[in-house]
Amino acid sequence: MAEDGGSMKSFYAFLKKALGAERHLPRGEYQRRLLDYAETGQRLFVQRFVIYGIAILLSGAYYSWPLAAVFLCLVMLFETYDFFVGRRIRAQKAWTAKAIRSALFKLFLGTVISGITISLFAISFAMQQSPESGHFMPMFMLVSASIFATMHNHQFLSLLATRLLIYVAAIIYIPIHDLVVTSAPLGSEIWLHFFTVVFVLGFLVELARNFVANYSDSLKNLMDLEAKHEQVKMAYQAKTEFVGTVSHELRTPLTSIKGALDLMNSGVLGDVPDKMQSPIKIAQRNAIRLSAMVEDLLLLQRIDAGRLDFTFERVELNAFLQDVVDRFLPFADYKGVTVRKTVAEEDFFVDCDEKRIEQVISNLLSNAAKFSESGGKITVGLEKFGNYARISVTDEGIGIPKDTGDRIFEAFNQLDTSASRKFEGTGLGLNISRKIVEAHDGLLSYGSELGKGTTFFVDLPIHHDGVVS
Repeated sequence: MAEDGGSMKSFYAFLKKALGAERHLPRGEYQRRLLDYAETGQRLFVQRFVIYGIAILLSGAYYSWPLAAVFLCLVMLFETYDFFVGRRIRAQKAWTAKAIRSALFKLFLGTVISGITISLFAISFAMQQSPESGHFMPMFMLVSASIFATMHNHQFLSLLATRLLIYVAAIIYIPIHDLVVTSAPLGSEIWLHFFTVVFVLGFLVELARNFVANYSDSLKNLMDLEAKHEQVKMAYQAKTEFVGTVSHELRTPLTSIKGALDLMNSGVLGDVPDKMQSPIKIAQRNAIRLSAMVEDLLLLQRIDAGRLDFTFERVELNAFLQDVVDRFLPFADYKGVTVRKTVAEEDFFVDCDEKRIEQVISNLLSNAAKFSESGGKITVGLEKFGNYARISVTDEGIGIPKDTGDRIFEAFNQLDTSASRKFEGTGLGLNISRKIVEAHDGLLSYGSELGKGTTFFVDLPIHHDGVVS
């Protein structure tokens, strides 16, 4: 009896907590819970209707068809009501306080109607059975309905408590009615049925608590993640705007500085004294580096903002690559490396923005030269790779560590981040190159062996007779 009393106290505590459970929820959480409740209800509409229909047909076949027909009509009525309420909630655009109260009232009304209908059906079913039968079928229906509610209607503790209160009242009423009608002694099985029912109630309350707690924790974590995601988006937007503003502000003075240095080196302003030639050339090289860095930052901003326009035209890659290699040769000579292009066995036509793809290949060639020792070799290849034309740029340089993965394509990424790193650069080139290639429905990838060199692959869709493969 002590355990039975504990179950009742536990249920009472659950109900008391449920009464004030949603009083102080933020409006956004109300909205999320309402949408979850409505979506779940509509998703399980057919399942519920089939279960209720089978139970009602069984009661009609074994007991009373007229009674079964009445409850079938009632079930159809409240299920239709719930369906349209759920659809209205999911279609709601503005969630004012009045809209939230209205939706909750409609859900509460539907909960009371459906709970009472199912409970009355189970009770009427039980009343047609003898007390000694144990009322397995109606009790099983009520317990199953309670479990189903805790699993799928836990978004609002007050609604769940209301439904469980109705079901529990019906569950308790059936054995108490048997005890009153039969005046059974304490040692009879009818009393055992009653004690079993009270024991099951404790299980139902604990189940409801767990589902409600898990849902509330999951919803809180989800909303926290969404809030942090919005913060990250705002920070990213602020960063993008800052980079764009700074880059634009740097471009004008850099252009002036670079122009002045070019004029001085050209001799138009007169001969440069011997002592000033070396510092001016150093300043000129660094001005060129800074200018390229600013252009990369502006290009990255335009790509991320979706404002980079492409002009696609049909290009034959063999001749295109040879032109790119020829234009790169002076820089290769300056770096002390040799560059050669292997001859492809066939012509490859692709639709691309020639200027942007040249930028990608030039960047790969520059990287290959930068990471190669003096006297090294760079090979540019072209071959068919499935439905793609594969451009490869291979060097004999230092290679890339195996665990690097796609980090090499991240913006501002440098494999050597030490203050004394040997190779200069912003870490933007590969990031920009990959985005340009992806905008062509292609892929930029690589293979490397540390200490032996690296090969970068640019895969672009081949066109046959004007159609992409």
